[in-house]
Formats: sequence, C-alpha cells, structure tokens
Amino acid sequence: MPRRRLLNTAMGVGLSLGLAVLPLAAAHAWEARVEGMKNHWERLITEQPEGQRGDGLKALAGQAERLVAEHPEAAVPLVWQGIIEASWARERSGLGALSSAKSARKALERAVELDPQGHNGSAYVTLGALYDRVPGGLMGFGDSETAEQMFDEALSIRPDGIDVNFYYAAFLEEEGRLDEAREHARRAVEGEARPDRQASDEALRDEALALQQRL
Repeated sequence: MPRRRLLNTAMGVGLSLGLAVLPLAAAHAWEARVEGMKNHWERLITEQPEGQRGDGLKALAGQAERLVAEHPEAAVPLVWQGIIEASWARERSGLGALSSAKSARKALERAVELDPQGHNGSAYVTLGALYDRVPGGLMGFGDSETAEQMFDEALSIRPDGIDVNFYYAAFLEEEGRLDEAREHARRAVEGEARPDRQASDEALRDEALALQQRL
C-alpha cells in the first residue's frame, strides 16, 4: 500500500475512533456531574439539620438547571433537578416554596415522559410526596388522589424501596388509614438501602422506625 494511502487510512481510523469516543466521554462527564450533585445533596440532607440547608440546595438547584439545559433529553438530570428542587421547597416558605415545588413537578413529569421507569421509581416517589405536601386550590397543585397514584407507580417498580414505603406510610397516616400505614412503615424499616443512596436511605429507615413506633 502506498505511504499516502496508508496515512489516509490511519487518519480515517483515528478520526472514526475519535468520533466514537466523543459521545462516550460526554456521557461519562454527564454522569460524573450527576454523581457529584447526588453526593452533595446526600451530605446536605443527612448531615445538616432542616432550616440550615437552604444555601446549599439553592446552589445545587442552579447546577441542576444548567445541566438540564445542556442535556434536555436526558431523564436522570431532570430527576435530580426535581429531587433537589423538592428538597429546597421544604427549606423555603410562601411563594418561594411553591415556586420550587412547581419547578420540581415540571422536571419530574418531563423525566417520566422520557423514562417511564422514572429512574428506578425515584421520580414517582418525589412526585407522590409533592402532591401530598403541596397545598391544593388555585395557588398550589396538591391532590391526594394523584399522590397515591404516584406512590402506586413507584411501588410497582420498586416494592421494597425504603423511600417509597416511608413516604407512602406517612401519606397513609395523614389519610387516617393506619393499618396500611403500619404495613408500609414496616416495609420501609425492613427494606434494602440502595448502594448509590446508602446514607439517605438509612436516614429514612430511622424515620420509618420512628413512624412505626408512633403508629
């Protein structure tokens, strides 16, 4: 093979390999950014008391918004934007809390359009908690029937999840369905923590145990 042809062939192979690697590298960078946000969120939730997480969650919400803007068709960044905004809503009050809750709902509903499993049910758990806790009426969107539908979706995907069983148990307690609440609190206490959410799941297990004892 002539030298020029050999060089052209080598350059073509290198270029094709480079083009194949670029999306993979971008995906790895995307995953690393989500992992960083998740780890920061877990530290805030498990190490900082409520009422002192606002600045950290606000900064994380900005990071999540930027990541979603860069990858609008990726479900996982949307799920984490929803989780972070929902956590920030709990730290805020008045219209600020409602604004964060609405942002969370929008992100999570878009996420389940892209991924019907909702990132292993996580989107549905957070949507259920939002519909449960946000006021209804003209200003809010809270609705107990929709909350239960979201929890049912999450349970169909991950029936032994600590998070879904704890939040569903809390919802059932509010609804006065105490026998069902006890059952789901028990499932939360006995559930298996996710390897990538170990700290936050174990914190929820402790809350589920306290709920179980109260019930």
